[in-house]
Amino acid sequence: MSETLSGRRILVVEDESLVAMLLETILEDMGCTPVGPASTVDEGLALLNGESIDGALLDVNVAGRQIFPVAQALKERGVPFVFSTGYGEGGLPDEWRGQPTIQKPFTEAAVRDALMKALGVATV
Repeated sequence: MSETLSGRRILVVEDESLVAMLLETILEDMGCTPVGPASTVDEGLALLNGESIDGALLDVNVAGRQIFPVAQALKERGVPFVFSTGYGEGGLPDEWRGQPTIQKPFTEAAVRDALMKALGVATV
């Protein structure tokens, strides 16, 4: 199933190093190329401007700042993304609800399914 994600470059913005490493492993297992991880909003924006990105996994609260400047930049470029948060979709401001969201702690299946939904890849 995950061959449909193979070769996709996925930006990871996550300030907890263990979670970032887990996401990198999950992405590599799915055949994706992780970009980053960025541990701050500014690093995320810098990677976004310097790299070719197919999608992104964004921690909502990164080093005490909200991720929405990165989400807005991705949205303006038409790059799909998934939020990750300890609060689920209910913790998002109204304007970002409806965006694919995974709740921490997440499973590999949850990450894969949310990415496939965000990227518009049909699940079998």
